[in-house]
Amino acid sequence: MPTRGCEVAAKETVMTTAKLANLAGSAAIRPFQVNVPEADLIDLRRRIVATRLPEKETVGDFTQGVPLATVQKLARYWATDYDWRKIEARLNAVPNFITEIDGLDIHFIHVRSKHENALPVIISHGWPGSIVEQLKLIEPLTNPTAHGGTAVDAFDVVIPNMPGYGFSGKPTSTGWGPDRIARAWVVLMQRLGYSKFVAQGGDWGAVVVDLMGLLAPPELLGIHTNMPGVYPAEIDGSAYSGAPAPASLSADEKLAYERLQFVYQKGIGYGYQMGLRPQTLYGIADSPVGLAAYFLDHDARSLALIARVFDGESEGLTRDDILDNITIAWLTNTGVSGARLYWEFWGKGYFNAKGVSIPVAVSVFPDELYQAPRSWTERAYPNLIHFNKLPKGGHFAAWEQPKFMSEEMRAGFSSLRK
Repeated sequence: MPTRGCEVAAKETVMTTAKLANLAGSAAIRPFQVNVPEADLIDLRRRIVATRLPEKETVGDFTQGVPLATVQKLARYWATDYDWRKIEARLNAVPNFITEIDGLDIHFIHVRSKHENALPVIISHGWPGSIVEQLKLIEPLTNPTAHGGTAVDAFDVVIPNMPGYGFSGKPTSTGWGPDRIARAWVVLMQRLGYSKFVAQGGDWGAVVVDLMGLLAPPELLGIHTNMPGVYPAEIDGSAYSGAPAPASLSADEKLAYERLQFVYQKGIGYGYQMGLRPQTLYGIADSPVGLAAYFLDHDARSLALIARVFDGESEGLTRDDILDNITIAWLTNTGVSGARLYWEFWGKGYFNAKGVSIPVAVSVFPDELYQAPRSWTERAYPNLIHFNKLPKGGHFAAWEQPKFMSEEMRAGFSSLRK
């Protein structure tokens, strides 16, 4: 697996050499490079080929989970044609670093724009994710003039791996929930020398940026989310219980209610497992195909999109995109450590309004777990500065539709630029 002993100078520096030298001890920022031993890749392929698969599902749809045919096609491609070195080269082509925050190593990518007065942004991934979800955003955000924008649209981009994910350290004690991650991200941006910045996130990243907004440090100008926490607590509780939608709901609110109810009743089995008993998931630490199947079954719409990729139809994602993300988790053995994030936050209101009062920008993608109604969004975020419904995209919007996402971030944060 990648070792921190193979950290080398990155192609660019996040700070000047003098500034790096002045950071002592745990506050030091160390350049990092991904370098997976060939023996680990040989072992991965051996394990894929040796996988014992179950019989075919007894239905003709996705109601029993990831279809056998999808897993067989994924495994065949993974074992024979997939090339890890391509994504390794992509990762090493941008500046990677590690720094210790609150006793834990945090891995992150940091790319500065060539344009002056670029707005710093920290972007957070979710589960089952890693920094590969946001790689496609780096170029359009840091170099907007080559992607339909202007120099004033530029961002400096910071993309950290969550604790327990990818190349970040694995917590060895409890307490690393999204609230602590939110505080750690503020420390990271301060350590990078940013006195003002914004934050963006989806999935767990959306919870983290909500909690950053709730924390409201003076440096944080605003947040952007593509999975906004907007449900009133009483509505969330009613959907969880399986009760019919209240008669007082508007059409948009009723649709959001029904989608959330489906998530609770049939669409988030993985969440219950990880939220209640994450350590029991030894199978995904031992079997790469087991890990892949578990990762693919995130939500019904994402599973359908991913399954068709292995049937030769692509829309936003490719087979390599899917396997890049899974392979990082396999090589770093972070399937279980990443799962514990659900245990840390279990029962604390994943989709609920959190009470954020700082400026918030919201992008609603049609194939997200739910489409946030504007009425609930305005109630959840009284300082709403941007709200837009997109024509295409789902839960992994930055990964699937980077053009839409980068444009939404430009528009959403435009009023916060000085």
